[in-house]
Amino acid sequence: MANISVRTVRFYDKQNILKPSYVSPSGSRFYTDQDFARLQQILLLKYLGFSLDDIKEMTIDDTDFHFMLNSLKMQQKLIRDRIEQLQMVEKAIEDTTQEISTQQSINWSRMLNLIHLTNMEKSLKSQYQNSSNISARIRLHSLYSKNKQGWFPWLFEECHIKDNMKILEIGCGSGSLWAENKDKLPITVSITLSDISEGMLRDAKREIGSLDNRFSFHSFDCHEIPYPDSSFDLVIANHVLFYCDIPKVCREVQRVLKPGGAFLCSAYGSAHMEEISNLVQEFDSRIILSGEKLYEKFGKENGKTLLSPYFSSISWQLYEDYLEVDTPEPLIDYILSCHGNQNQYLLDRYKEFRSFVAKKTKTSFHITKEAGVFLCKRP
Repeated sequence: MANISVRTVRFYDKQNILKPSYVSPSGSRFYTDQDFARLQQILLLKYLGFSLDDIKEMTIDDTDFHFMLNSLKMQQKLIRDRIEQLQMVEKAIEDTTQEISTQQSINWSRMLNLIHLTNMEKSLKSQYQNSSNISARIRLHSLYSKNKQGWFPWLFEECHIKDNMKILEIGCGSGSLWAENKDKLPITVSITLSDISEGMLRDAKREIGSLDNRFSFHSFDCHEIPYPDSSFDLVIANHVLFYCDIPKVCREVQRVLKPGGAFLCSAYGSAHMEEISNLVQEFDSRIILSGEKLYEKFGKENGKTLLSPYFSSISWQLYEDYLEVDTPEPLIDYILSCHGNQNQYLLDRYKEFRSFVAKKTKTSFHITKEAGVFLCKRP
């Protein structure tokens, strides 16, 4: 069915990336439709150039339709990126060949650029894994959050957008805030989406559509915003500031805001998702899901103090929500997507860990959510 050899199937079993659902006493392996779907995913990732070690980290035993749908969307984005990359390489080769033919000499700077283009694949792999991780985290919230309004519709309401506003979002990611709320936007607004990652901006353009003239896209580092003073009525930083030099970004935001303009920035509190860290620590005390506690850098508890030198009328709005998880796989996906050392200790003990999480979620596993936004004004 999959056009691969029995030897390959046995090898994937040995590498712990495709285990049979049942092995008979005589040693025969039996595979289900779900196993076959997983095999298709493995083969596609191999075709895209990923190693088996990459695939082992990127795919775990969860093969329900939510996972497959998200995974295929991510793979589609990666394929589009690779098409764009190959088109750029083709153009660079064409230009270099033409120059050598006409000039009878080699432009080594152009050749070096060609090497950089062909090395883009590594960054595309990194982007895929990052996108997959983001998808796993969003999925847990979308499946089990008790507040059915959703984070992005709520965040949009907190922006209080009106006709003729000029808006800048820094660190826009895939543009979900706008893709989910496009129909609610006034026709006369002007929105600039920015991110330091060109890949994220490509995703945002695809999500929102490049034909909507209310939107423009600009890649830059938010520590140096390339716009004149007093350019915007509203600046948004959704889950961004804790990755930044906060005073530097705040000075830039204050500069580009019009007098009386608003700055909306989200943050977490110290209790946010704490039950998940406690869970993995109970399983193995060596596991640390994140090397740094983001709320200590910029959070509910210290955000007002950090913002007050630059802004006035600072208020905190909590998004009231929590999770009740009753199946293990989405929670395990979330755990494996974190930035810590968990894969080092969990991947080789996956079945044991799944059994542990299944017991914890059997009667519903409660997870605290403590996220919200600071809304402040330029004096």
